[in-house]
Amino acid sequence: MTRLPGAVSLCALTGLLLAAHPPSAHAHGIAGDRVFPATLTFDDPAVADELALPTVQYLKDGDGVGGTSYSFEYAKTITPWLGISVESGWLQNTPGHSGFDNIETTLKWMLLNNAEHEFIFSVGLSIEWGGTGNSKVVDSYTTVSPNLYFGKGFGDLPDSLALLRPFAITGQLGYGLPTQLTDPLTFESNPRVLTWGLSLQYSLPYLNQNVREMTGQPDFIKQLTPIVEASFQSPVSNIGDGARITTGTINPGVIWSNGAVQVGLEALIPINAQSGSHVGVIGQLHFFLDDIFPNGIGKPLFP
Repeated sequence: MTRLPGAVSLCALTGLLLAAHPPSAHAHGIAGDRVFPATLTFDDPAVADELALPTVQYLKDGDGVGGTSYSFEYAKTITPWLGISVESGWLQNTPGHSGFDNIETTLKWMLLNNAEHEFIFSVGLSIEWGGTGNSKVVDSYTTVSPNLYFGKGFGDLPDSLALLRPFAITGQLGYGLPTQLTDPLTFESNPRVLTWGLSLQYSLPYLNQNVREMTGQPDFIKQLTPIVEASFQSPVSNIGDGARITTGTINPGVIWSNGAVQVGLEALIPINAQSGSHVGVIGQLHFFLDDIFPNGIGKPLFP
């Protein structure tokens, strides 16, 4: 691949910045006192050694047809600030076809981890490999998506706003570029799609450990993080005869974590008729391998 001079300059500048201020590498999204939980409907901002198995989702589409997916994702750190992940699963439509989803890989680079302001910023490149799943349920073409990720905690708020410190936001912004502009089977246009996700979360573990100790509450309550996620997709070009309609869901729920294991459960509320006809649900069991096997598969390949 021929590298452009501008890209060389950007890489050189980034390298100098990292040399002067190397990112603080922490397990599963830690920035200072903040632990960002793994979100369920889009990727979190950190690189980590993790295993999401399983993630189960059920949602009826705009035509009232129910669809269930059973997926997994394995993420591995190459260095403390560079990681790669692989994701796939099983898709089941009722009624309809069922089969394996396409394999998706993501390379993510954490550029900044600021402990004082509880801020993480990363860039990544995701590739959904067309033809690796069942052609009756997934696309036959490959889609390449550059992504931006961020996470910001509010632990730097003044003492007068101490009860707001457990709040945090995370987000992802991506742009899906299909490698084929027209589907060779249906001759329909494959649109370029802008995807983005946001989450607002209130960490009771952060409240208990860094703001005010929760007395008289069971440990189970102290380990909860109420969360609202939002995930959207908007076709922006090469739409053909299709409508330029944004689809997505608003997802209120809760996450429980003890550090090594996380369990999340959220409702999926469609934003319009094209997004779904009923409220769905998503649940996930997530393992933080960097805590479970810190001296084995949970540490970076090049620490």
